[in-house]
Amino acid sequence: MAATIIDSRIFGDIFSDARMRQVWSDENRTAKYLDIERALAKVQGELGLIPQEAADEIVKHCELSMIDWDKLKAKTEQIGYPIIAVVNQINANCRDRLGEYCHWGATTQDITDTAMILQMREGLALVEQDLSDISDALAVLAEKYRDTPIIGRSNLQQATPITFGYKMASILAGIERHRERLQQLKPRVLMGEFGGASGTLSSLEKGAMETQAALMKELGLAQPLISWHTVRDTVAEVGAFLGLVGGSLGKIAMDVKLLMQTEVGEVFEPFAPGRGSSSTMPQKRNPISCLYIHANISVARQHAAALMDAMVADHERSTGPWEIEWVSVPEIFCLMSGALKQTKFVLQGLEVDADRMRANMDMTNGLVMSEAVMMGLGTYLGREYAHDLVYDLCRQALKENRPLIDILEAHPEINCHVNRAQLEHMCNPVHHVGQAGVMVDRVLAARKRG
Repeated sequence: MAATIIDSRIFGDIFSDARMRQVWSDENRTAKYLDIERALAKVQGELGLIPQEAADEIVKHCELSMIDWDKLKAKTEQIGYPIIAVVNQINANCRDRLGEYCHWGATTQDITDTAMILQMREGLALVEQDLSDISDALAVLAEKYRDTPIIGRSNLQQATPITFGYKMASILAGIERHRERLQQLKPRVLMGEFGGASGTLSSLEKGAMETQAALMKELGLAQPLISWHTVRDTVAEVGAFLGLVGGSLGKIAMDVKLLMQTEVGEVFEPFAPGRGSSSTMPQKRNPISCLYIHANISVARQHAAALMDAMVADHERSTGPWEIEWVSVPEIFCLMSGALKQTKFVLQGLEVDADRMRANMDMTNGLVMSEAVMMGLGTYLGREYAHDLVYDLCRQALKENRPLIDILEAHPEINCHVNRAQLEHMCNPVHHVGQAGVMVDRVLAARKRG
């Protein structure tokens, strides 16, 4: 019976992704244990450290279909760790006690940690693909709306005009940095472990480092320079990376939520019949995906912090901090998979209302163009004097509920320098989006080079 939101038959595919749940499932975790024990026996047989006959027999019986799950559960509860229980079953299935050579020179944490790294590799591959898809969606929006004006907002107040393409490109630049971070961290993180009891491989009198090197090559992982049983920075780095990605996804969700407000109405999540409706208010269109993104990344951030807490491990084998990872690593990956999936859905089908964007810019009767007017008049009046004058005229426009341009045109200190057409140019948002288009182009070009 599922008890968590991730494994829920009802909510599971909303808060997570089935592919990521498979990565962190009991079946895949146990399969990774078997992959490692199989690879270890194989390379040790080739190195002559165990009899080839034993290696062949062990390899033959490292199959998930041979696992008795009830026995594995019972033994894990008895011992506290599943590795011995898995090795016991391999050994029992091998003939002539040849299974006694299984797990030769290894310790429980070697197998557990290396299995987690193999799972991380699969999980990060899914994250990488999702980030690529999100990057694609943002690039399409940035290019399509490169020159579409929208009001910029500061402290939730209307500020100066930008373009919607600029808004999307600024987020895209952050996603591209995440993709770069992922490529940078993989060589550090995708590193296996084979160190024995205290990490020194004292269990093997000969061929210790050769075994370690061959095992990592067989598994496609980096060989560690030194054992890392209680030096967990690489695991915490993955958590921190996923936390950073979550922050960017949360930024997307926050902006879409705010832009979906009835009083704003500039963009909307993709439409589907009944989606986002209320049980009592039929007119509502709630930002459903954004809500789930917000919830997921908030909890994922706590797991990122927990993984940093797990770094505070005692001596050469820890008493509790290690197990924090058993809880937090699967959950942060699964929660982030849900946030990534919902973000893709939002961006790939985002509905953009350019007319409403323009209407919202015009709702203040031109007040949002006060900076442009100030700078335009500064040439004639001086910037500081122009600032104070425009400030006073903005207050007048608000008080009288009149278009700012009419008040500007009527003022004698202004109309002696500029005419109505010049003022209209100053007050047109299309003319005052700065270098937004140039910046969009720079982001898109850098993405293509990358």
